[in-house]
Amino acid sequence: MNNLRLITAFTICGLLISFSSSAQKINVKSGIEVLKETNFKILQGKRVGLITNPTGVDNNLKSTIDILYEAPNVQLVALYGPEHGVRGDVHAGDKIESFTDPNTGAPVHSLYGATRKPTQEMLEGVDVLVYDIQDIGCRSYTYISTMYLAMQAAAENNIEFVVLDRPNPLGGLKVEGNLVEEGFFSFVSQLRIPYLYGLTCGELAEMIIGEKMIPHPCKLTVVKMKKWRRKMNFEDTGLPWVPTSPHIPFAHSAYFYPVSGIMGELGYMSIGVGYTLPFEMFAAEWINAEEFARALNAKRLPGVTFRPIHLKPYYSVGQGSNFQGVQIYLTGFRQARLSDIQFHVMEVAAQLYPDKKVFDHASENRFDMFDKVSGSDFIRLEFSKNHRFAEIQSYWTKDEEAFRKLSKKYYLYR
Repeated sequence: MNNLRLITAFTICGLLISFSSSAQKINVKSGIEVLKETNFKILQGKRVGLITNPTGVDNNLKSTIDILYEAPNVQLVALYGPEHGVRGDVHAGDKIESFTDPNTGAPVHSLYGATRKPTQEMLEGVDVLVYDIQDIGCRSYTYISTMYLAMQAAAENNIEFVVLDRPNPLGGLKVEGNLVEEGFFSFVSQLRIPYLYGLTCGELAEMIIGEKMIPHPCKLTVVKMKKWRRKMNFEDTGLPWVPTSPHIPFAHSAYFYPVSGIMGELGYMSIGVGYTLPFEMFAAEWINAEEFARALNAKRLPGVTFRPIHLKPYYSVGQGSNFQGVQIYLTGFRQARLSDIQFHVMEVAAQLYPDKKVFDHASENRFDMFDKVSGSDFIRLEFSKNHRFAEIQSYWTKDEEAFRKLSKKYYLYR
């Protein structure tokens, strides 16, 4: 009997180890891995400027900075840091200064300080700009704006541009939201694409060239991933997740960013930034959690469930106050319309708490950023009339099918 128990215990342990190994198995090779496999052929003998941050790592979490610095016959001569900095130690919106990297001795130029586009001086002595940053597939997340402006600078200075491709953590199938309207282009809506655009950075770079989104094309090379498929979300890749910014600490955080990010610009409710659930909740002092969850669940939104939550935020909106609200659960990621959820929340809040209607209650000085992130003022102006999502839904979705059709021209993966 003891032997049987011992065998059973070892069998269970073996199964657990097997399941753990399977869960952690890396199924995809990112662009930097493929570049290493080719022995850095496209960079041989060239002076390289690298646009990156802590997410630029290989499958073993070694920094692309160190990889290129140590690569034979590759000269790493400059680093460029986007929002949050090349080391990821700067909060959203904070300006960044240039400095010298202590590990490589290369100058680190800030692309989120005095300028957001590499200047001619920053590019002196550079033959090729390499871009290696993990993005989250949402238009308002500023890394793609950095890539776009860097591509412009590369074209203007006759410098090659290389994208080391990485997965879109939302997969390659989710397209949601309207295109940016004239008058609303900004660093949080730099490109005429939907809010969720369903492309990798490499594919988006190809689209920028193909659709003439920059005045003059740069010489672009995309180092494609291996074994990535459009139906994959980030967990399916098996790749390690490095926080892309302080409030996107986990891969699943990227799924929730579009769920609440637009409304979050208003400071109207806590969306979990300042608590342990960034972008995963909606809460305020004036909400009754059970009532709010019941009304939202009655909508039966595909792939979404709301749970009542009681909390006290540590910082940001509602710091130190007793809040009630809902935590969002994505029970069916593929079916869920991520960006729609916040508009349903705004509608239900107006129905249950008429004196707390979002655009009556939110600070007007935040409206400008809300409009920029939305890509238009139509959402705010039309929704504020009756606080019904149905009255903006056709506008929010009007460009999606046409963009899906257009973007297929630039697919690098099935």
